[in-house]
Amino acid sequence: MKKINYFTGMLTLLLLLNGLAFAAIAKNEVKQLICEYKTNPLGIDIAKPRLSWQMLSTESEAMQTAYELRVAESPEKLGSGKLIWSTGKVNSAQSVNIIYNGPALSSMQRVYWQVRIWDNKNKATGWSEPASWEMGILKPSEWKGNWITFGKEKEVKESLPAIYFRKEFALSKKVKSARVYATSFGLYELHLNGAKVSSDLFTPGWTSYKKRVQYQTYDVTPMLKAQNALGVVLSDGWYRGNLGWSKRGAYYGNQLAVLVQLQINYTDGTVETVGTDNSWKATTNGPILGSDIYNGEQYDARLELTGWDLTGFDAGKWNNPVSFNQPKDILIAPQGVPVKAIQEIKPIKQFVTPKGETVYDMGQNMVGWIRLKVAGKKGDQVTIKFAEVLDKAGNFYTDNLRSAKATDLYILKGEGTEIFEPHFTFHGFRFVKTEGIATTPGLDQITGVVIHSDMKPTGTFSCSDTLINQLQHNIQWGQKGNFVDVPTDCPQRDERLGWTGDAQVFSMTAAFNFDVAAFYTKWLGDVSADQLPDGKVPHVIPDVLNGGGGSTAWADVSVVVPWTVYLSYGDVRILERQYPSMKGWIGYMTARAGKNHLWIGDSHFGDWLAFATTRSDYPGATTEKDLIATAYYCYSTALLSKIAAIIGQKEDAEKYQQLAGEIKEAFNKEFVTPNGRLVSHTQTAYALALAFDLLPSNLVPKAAEYFAGDVKKFGHLTTGFVGTPLLCKTLSAIGRDDLAFMLLNNKKYPSWLYPVLQGATTIWERWDGQKPDGTFQDVGMNSFNHYAYGAIGEWIYRHVAGIDIDPKNPGYKHILLAPHPGGGLKNADATIQTLYGKVASSWKFENGDFTYEVVIPANTTATVSLPYAKGELVLQNGLPVKARYIQNNNNVQLNLGSGKYLFKYPSKDLAAAVATTETKK
Repeated sequence: MKKINYFTGMLTLLLLLNGLAFAAIAKNEVKQLICEYKTNPLGIDIAKPRLSWQMLSTESEAMQTAYELRVAESPEKLGSGKLIWSTGKVNSAQSVNIIYNGPALSSMQRVYWQVRIWDNKNKATGWSEPASWEMGILKPSEWKGNWITFGKEKEVKESLPAIYFRKEFALSKKVKSARVYATSFGLYELHLNGAKVSSDLFTPGWTSYKKRVQYQTYDVTPMLKAQNALGVVLSDGWYRGNLGWSKRGAYYGNQLAVLVQLQINYTDGTVETVGTDNSWKATTNGPILGSDIYNGEQYDARLELTGWDLTGFDAGKWNNPVSFNQPKDILIAPQGVPVKAIQEIKPIKQFVTPKGETVYDMGQNMVGWIRLKVAGKKGDQVTIKFAEVLDKAGNFYTDNLRSAKATDLYILKGEGTEIFEPHFTFHGFRFVKTEGIATTPGLDQITGVVIHSDMKPTGTFSCSDTLINQLQHNIQWGQKGNFVDVPTDCPQRDERLGWTGDAQVFSMTAAFNFDVAAFYTKWLGDVSADQLPDGKVPHVIPDVLNGGGGSTAWADVSVVVPWTVYLSYGDVRILERQYPSMKGWIGYMTARAGKNHLWIGDSHFGDWLAFATTRSDYPGATTEKDLIATAYYCYSTALLSKIAAIIGQKEDAEKYQQLAGEIKEAFNKEFVTPNGRLVSHTQTAYALALAFDLLPSNLVPKAAEYFAGDVKKFGHLTTGFVGTPLLCKTLSAIGRDDLAFMLLNNKKYPSWLYPVLQGATTIWERWDGQKPDGTFQDVGMNSFNHYAYGAIGEWIYRHVAGIDIDPKNPGYKHILLAPHPGGGLKNADATIQTLYGKVASSWKFENGDFTYEVVIPANTTATVSLPYAKGELVLQNGLPVKARYIQNNNNVQLNLGSGKYLFKYPSKDLAAAVATTETKK
């Protein structure tokens, strides 16, 4: 009996230990707490911010079934029950963009929050680590600092010296916390006690300055001392510098100004404010002689103001600033992300050109500047010039920069090794030329500083084809170089403007590559601000073309980009906020189209830079602008109907649905023959008609046949900015993956891989920016860093790799995983970091099998489609597929919860199907 009891006890103990081990392994956690897409943001002005988190789980099929949020004034009060707000237990799977519905918060108030969740086994997590957010200055009357400026400038025709401001102040009490709030007309750099306050660049950022100016908030508590010196450097930037190709400066005004407010909270409960006023000191006799975004910076180190931002500096010869009467009700907290120096790269080669010039090859077309280490005599000058490419002979080439000088000048002070990098300019370049110094700098003296908006990378893609991998590299670097506070067209010439068409066609690719939720939220605010009263959307945002706008596909950014943000992040608020803007644009098109619903006769950019020839019998693939305009009119109206339904505008949803139907009918009567042929027999026309659902169902097969026939006839794409983003995905939608992959793999002009074979490291503006013989396209418009054609990235992620969004459950709450092998690829791997966690899709052909591995994050579900699979032959994680599957013709479909899954099955049928499509005639 004792022996039996012994073994029974041991068995019980083992079971208990196993249970404990399993409990230790099987664990749910709450991590990645964010507020308005940011971690612990300082200085926000959104009254009801949204809170999000990620569920991490070691278990498969883990789902959140309930959550509880609590908010308090301090981390200690969170645990003590002294709360500002608590949701109580809410039965919901929502973990993204939960709206704070507590009492109204006051300016500068900081609150802390936590969340805990329950899973689908009714297990609760512990409380998360506390996170926080802090309000900014919410009322104009709470700004105690005043706008100040230096003197009074008349008409400004060239870059003027930077202005230096300073103020000393003393503290007599113990500091609990301190925040500085700063903004400017122009670009500012903020200093405190000898150090820069932040690594942010180009603050306050570029907005529609007449209507919206951002201010920044910084925690300077650890920087304060008993005696302090606060300083600001102020330069032209977008406000007063050159903008556009007309050599126009001072678009927003001739007068630079700064506004600073330092709020000091003492431990005894008292508050002190140090703000800009006439007691500050200012000078323009500093080392920055001029700094212009297009033309570069001139810096004279002999004029450095050593110690200017420290106490005890002699500012006796400095002037008192002048008050500047400007409004404070246009001040807003940042909604985007700051520009920062993100990466450093070293040159790969130093060489002398045939012209005898010393040039450095950075190996990458990048955006930013170089940091130069140099030594020489006092007064020696180093000129640094920037170029994207070399010409046919191998010489430094800058003609495509047009009037932009893109030149930095550094004058040495002659004190040993000196280090120069500019403050208020940036360049787009791969090659760097130095002139004027006796001893040529070596490779170790040059460092490339890469700058862009501080977006978190989210997407990756790689495959068995190295050229396509380079294309992906080029797409991502094109985005980095052009997402510099606003989505610009190019980063190098005298333009660099927020062209709406480029942003519209690239928006989904952008959302795969990087987290652009906050970036687009900020920029869309300027779309609304600069939109004209009649609903016209300017060509560029911020608008510096005096209201010029209203071009189809460009102005539709006002509808398409909010929709992209909604799909990618599940963001309903962006639809609500931008809804008046969207309605305004549809109203503008309706007014232009009139009662017959055809938008005809207005000026548009059309299918910009579409394929053209010098042949007399075929000048190029010209698509009628009226056709494009009416197509987009219908598409955006249909989108607005969907958006209206999502945000509860039922009457509008019905109205716009009816209007879209009427436009579609008019489109077919005007632009489509009874046999399905379009009046513009081009790839772009058919891609628009098919992708935008403009054709009656009986004409779709014939139009698809015409479309495929044109692609096959040319053997290459003929599309421009409008057609290219739709090309491959529309071919795939009509069952012609063979043609889509043919276009992707094409290595001859015009194609995506032709620039890659020419050595491109970013996306080009033109298909043939550099011709096979080494000559260039029209110097008037030939950027080598222009992301629009990189919109092919969307199809690569969604179709080739197979990571797609379910519009009914946006933001990757439900994921569609459906790979499409083809084009001779042996494998493809893609990942995207969503608001729920990492989604992965990886497929390969190996040893007669097709292997497909997926990762589905916790609190999401997915539908997985296995191409040309038979359910009884599919292995899931090494065992016969256990999940209930659907045999859908040649595909197997499975509905799965979170987890990591490896599927394997014989690839014979799939390989045969791919081979068949690749040899279609």
